[in-house]
This record gives sequence, C-alpha cells and structure tokens, in this order.
Amino acid sequence: MKFGLIIILLSMIFSQNINLYNKDNESFADVKTKNFTFTCRVGGMENHKGTIFLLHGFPETSRMWNDLIKVLENEGYRIIAPDQRGYSKGARPSKVSDYKIDKLTQDVIDIANEFNIDKFHLVGHDWGSAVGWYIASNFADRIMTWTALSVPHLDAFIYSMRNDSVQIKKSEYINYFNKPILPEIYFKIFSYKNLKNIWRKSSESEIISYLETFKQKRALKSALNWYRANFKDNESVVIGDIYIPTLIIYGMNDMAIGVKSVDNSEKFLKGRYKIEKLDSGHWLIQESFEEVSKSIIEHINYRGL
Repeated sequence: MKFGLIIILLSMIFSQNINLYNKDNESFADVKTKNFTFTCRVGGMENHKGTIFLLHGFPETSRMWNDLIKVLENEGYRIIAPDQRGYSKGARPSKVSDYKIDKLTQDVIDIANEFNIDKFHLVGHDWGSAVGWYIASNFADRIMTWTALSVPHLDAFIYSMRNDSVQIKKSEYINYFNKPILPEIYFKIFSYKNLKNIWRKSSESEIISYLETFKQKRALKSALNWYRANFKDNESVVIGDIYIPTLIIYGMNDMAIGVKSVDNSEKFLKGRYKIEKLDSGHWLIQESFEEVSKSIIEHINYRGL
C-alpha cells in the first residue's frame, strides 16, 4: 500500500515515460527515452537529499549495485542504476556504431531528463567509469560529484595503452574482443563457463541475474560492441581537464588497469580530488565493499570547511 502511494505521488513529479514497479523484492523503473526503453534499478525514490546515478561495466548489469543502493538509500539519497545500452532489452540496437561513447553518454543524460533531474552525483565502474569520465567532461554542469571505480582518466588511460608496456599487456584482451563472432563463442561455450569465471567474486544470486541478461538475444554481442565501437582503428576521444569534485578508487591488483595511468590522472584533475588505492582487484564492489562504500559516501557528503 505504501509503495503504491509512493508510485502515485512520484508519477506526478516524473515524466509519463517512467514506469515504477517492484519485482522479486527489488525496485525498478522502465524509462522510455527518445529511442529506447531502459530498465533501471532504483532506490529511495521518496528521498530528497539528491540523486545518484550508478553506471555498471562489462560483463555486469545494474545488479552489481544492489548492496550500494541500499546503503545510499539509507543515507537519504535517490538512486538510479540503469542497465545501459545493449544490456536493457528495450535498448539493444544492432549497429556497432550505435555503441560509440557519445551515444552511451547521451543515454544517461536522457534518463536523467525523464526524471526531471538537473544535477546529480555520478558513480561508475569499468565501462561505467569510461562513460562517467565522458559525462564529467561534456556535461560538467549536470554533475555534482564524480566517482570512478577502477578506470582512471580516459586521456591518461589511452596514453598508457599506447606507451606503457604494463598497460599494453593488460589490454591485450581488447584486441580479442574487437574480433567478430569469436568472443561471443568463447563466452557462450560450455554453458557460459568462461563468462562465469569472470564473476568469481560475485554472489550466486548475482551470477544468476547476469546470466538472465546475457542469455537474451543479442545481449552479449551488444555488450561486446562497446569495445568494437570505441577501440577501433586507433581512434580515441580526448576529454581534457576535469573540474568537478572527483574520487578515483583503484585496486592495486587490478588485472586490466595498470597503476601508471591512475597516477597520471592527477594532472587532469583541476577541482577537489582524491585518488585512493586499495589492496584489491578490479571488482571493487565485490572485493572491498565496506571501504569503497564508505569512501563514496564521504566524497558525496563532503561540504568543505
């Protein structure tokens, strides 16, 4: 009854293109934008402290944020965690070019606009961090604070991919992901065994949820198209200096990201910032949840002197 009343009240505030509902004890919103419908996990819709967007990476979905959603909801924030382009069933275009980072970025802004949200806090992991960096550069007026998990400033990262021997080796998988068909076969064979191996740090319920997505038609191909669209023919975007408050959290045992690009990110951060290094791997939410969630809250709640 209470949830139903909240939905009625929120429907008077948000766009008519948003459908709020509960499923399996989780709160969701299907958000219809100009071209797609995005499924989002949401929390604290009745809260007024501010809005936080959580952007997942590969090969995960918004399910990765479940524990953090609860923590941030209890802090008084409203949380929106979309299954991004290619992951949401209603947002799965077929062309590789449809997954360029500028389009992935616009999706987040479009979702925020449907919620009538002008400014918001932003947190991303892995590819969600890459999209977040692009938003922090191109839509700085919309972002209150920015938290990047695992992936450093994009300009520093791309430079390391070309010039740092450690990063070059760590990034070899990207060349493989750019090949047609083979990566899909690799991840699907033996009942998705190779995909499950990536999720060794995830809970059983997480893995079940992820598989529900990646077994859908074109889901895995669409997720891999993020690599194919943005790491092709030596092309790269340049995002420049970042002026909004920024937190980078990096795991020193990250198998995909070398520390040099994390350290070199500092030269691009012109506002308040902090670079935090943990004794952890790439999957920071699963491996170091208490430390990561505490740092995110401190960063978002910071009020200065």
